Amino acid sequence: MAMFEKTLIANRGEIALRILRACRELGIRTVAVHSVADAEAKYVKLADESVCIGPAPSAQSYLNIPAIISAAEVTDAEAIHPGYGFLSENADFAERVEKSGFVFIGPRPETIRLMGDKVSAKNAMKAAGVPCVPGSEGALPEDNKEIAKIARAIGYPVIIKAAGGGGGRGMRVVHTEAALINAVTMTRSEAGAAFGNPMVYMEKFLENPRHIEIQVLADSFKNAVWLGERDCSMQRRHQKVIEEAPAPEVNRRLITRIGERCAEACKKIGYRGVGTFEFLYENNEFYFIEMNTRLQVEHPVTELTSGIDIVQAQIRVAAGEKLWLRQRDVELRGHAIECRINAEDPFKFTPSPGKITNWHPPGGPGIRVDSHAYTGYTVPPHYDSMIGKLIAYGDTREQAIRRMRIALSEMMVDGIKTNIPLHQDLMLDERFMKGGTNIHYLEEKLAAREEANRK
Repeated sequence: MAMFEKTLIANRGEIALRILRACRELGIRTVAVHSVADAEAKYVKLADESVCIGPAPSAQSYLNIPAIISAAEVTDAEAIHPGYGFLSENADFAERVEKSGFVFIGPRPETIRLMGDKVSAKNAMKAAGVPCVPGSEGALPEDNKEIAKIARAIGYPVIIKAAGGGGGRGMRVVHTEAALINAVTMTRSEAGAAFGNPMVYMEKFLENPRHIEIQVLADSFKNAVWLGERDCSMQRRHQKVIEEAPAPEVNRRLITRIGERCAEACKKIGYRGVGTFEFLYENNEFYFIEMNTRLQVEHPVTELTSGIDIVQAQIRVAAGEKLWLRQRDVELRGHAIECRINAEDPFKFTPSPGKITNWHPPGGPGIRVDSHAYTGYTVPPHYDSMIGKLIAYGDTREQAIRRMRIALSEMMVDGIKTNIPLHQDLMLDERFMKGGTNIHYLEEKLAAREEANRK
C-alpha cells in the first residue's frame, strides 16, 4: 500500500511538531489544526497547511470532532494522527475518522474500546496470559455482602477503581471493611459523573510498587514486537515527572518474559499500531494495570535505546505496511532519561503561563530536546503545562544522569517559571541515583521538604 500523501495532525504543542517532523521525513505533506490561542505556534508555521478549528478552550477546538473532520475534508488529508491526550484514545473519534473516509493513525476503534474499559482490558490480558493485579472478576455486584466477600478474598488494603477512569481519577483506597461500602458508593457516583460509566471494580492495593511499562509495535497482519521497557515511577499525583529506559534493578529474564507476553497479547487481540502495557511491579512480580492505545509522552527514551523511530513506525503501520522488524532485530543499547519540562512553579506546582523572554535549549553528546517553545513564545494558560522534554542518553545509567545534570544546568527559560530546579534536585537525589524508587517516592520527598520549610 502507498504511503499517505497528506496527514492532518489533530494535536498541539511538542507532539504536533514531533509528528510533523516524522511526516516530513516520510515525504508526507502536513496539515496543522490549531485553536485561536495557538495561531503563532512553531508547528503551525512549519506545516504545509493550517486550519483554525475554534477558540482557545480545548472543548471548542482540540476536542471538537466535527471541526477536525471538516478540516481534514477541506484540505484533502488522507489520514489523521491524534498524538497523545485529547482524542487519542477516544474510540468514537477513531470511528468517525474511519467512517468519514480517513485513516486513523492508531488502533481500530473496537480495540480502543476493549482496552479503554479497565474490566474488559483485564479480562483480555488474563486470557492472553499477561499477569494482572488480584481483583474482582469484572465489575462489582450491587449486593453489599458480595462486595465484602470479594474484598476479604483479595485481602486489605484494596483499591476501588472506575472502569472508565484514567489519569489517576476515579479511585479510592480502602483499608478496612467498615469503610468499604461507602467508598464503593462514592466511587460509583463520581465515575458516573466524570466518565459517564458508573461501573467500578476492585483490586489488591499494592503498597510500594514501581510503575514499569512495555512499549509494543504491531501491524495489521498479526505481527508484533516489544521494544523494551520504561520505568515511570517518579510521579506526582499520578502524573509522570521523569521516565527512563531500561528500568534499573529489574531482572532481565523477567522483563523479557513479560515483554514476550505483551507482544503475544497484541497478536491475540489483533492490535495495530504502537501501544504501551502499564504494570505495577512489586516483590519481583508484574501486575498489568492498563494499556495505553496511543503514542506515549515518554516514547523518546525508547527511541534512543532501541534506535527505532516510533512515530514513523506508527505511521507506516497505519498506511498498511507489514512490520519490517522481527523480535531478534530489536537491539536495546545504553540508557536514556527524560525530564518533562513544565511551565510551573518547581515546588508549588502552580501553572506559570506567559511569554518566554529567553529560550536556550542545551546541546552536547546524547542530548535531545523535544519542544515547540522559542524566545518570544507565549505559553497559553488553557492547556497542559508541559512545554518540552529534555532527554539524555548514555552508554550507562550513570553517564545518562551526568549528561542530564549538565543539560539542565545549560537550559535557560526566562520570563516564566519552570520545574527545572526540581529536576536538578532529583538528579542529585541519592535514592534516584541508586535506582528503583517506588511511585510514592517523589510525593513523600516533596511532603518532607514542605514540612522542613514549615519549621
